[in-house]
Amino acid sequence: MQSVDRAVAILEILSEQGEAGVSDVATAMDVHKSTAFRLLCALEARGLVEQDGERGKYHLGFGIVRLAGAVTGRIAVTRYGRKICDRLAQELGETINIAVLEAECVINLDQVSGPSAIAAQNWVGRQTPLHSTANGKVLLADLAPEVRHELLAEAGLPRTTPHTLTSEEELEAALAKVRACGYALALEEYEEGLNAIAAPIRSAEGETVAALTASGPAYRFTEEHLHEIAPALVAGAEEISRRLSKGN
Repeated sequence: MQSVDRAVAILEILSEQGEAGVSDVATAMDVHKSTAFRLLCALEARGLVEQDGERGKYHLGFGIVRLAGAVTGRIAVTRYGRKICDRLAQELGETINIAVLEAECVINLDQVSGPSAIAAQNWVGRQTPLHSTANGKVLLADLAPEVRHELLAEAGLPRTTPHTLTSEEELEAALAKVRACGYALALEEYEEGLNAIAAPIRSAEGETVAALTASGPAYRFTEEHLHEIAPALVAGAEEISRRLSKGN
């Protein structure tokens, strides 16, 4: 814990001062120069700090931008997506979610409940499986096969209902359909009585960064009905993608 605290302290020092040498950092932290140097080397290896070759001073590295960008992107997708979620919740009557990939799970960032939604479950902040959810399938579909295989090997394919896909072959066939039609379905695969449809939200570079999902009770959100509302959901996801790319 002490090393973590000291590493964060170095980042704060460089943020405030712009740049600093090993001696400056050691003095500011009241530690030995060897300790400061060791921590700076560890941060440099991760790209979080960089050293000026001529003067030997350190400054924040582009690794910070990478980390900040990930957080900013997640905040942005909910900010730009909220109006569309509100509109879709009213149009479709059910629960609308935005979710992202988090390690080997899906994590739900935002939720809007429509007028027909049954007393609702709050999915925000909740982690759900990749293989048995519509948003998980969307997030898996565009990953490189080796990355997808590694994630699934780590997470496993646990059965939670009789309808859960529990083999990679079945799942790969389902993901091929997602890529072909542009959206994913989950028919009582994660929770009995719950059906869902999801569409990809993409960055300016075309990378799938999030999933827009509509879910509701299986007796009302039938497979046929899900295909009927697919164009509206896909259009909503595309609108969020455009807003995200333009930053407005």
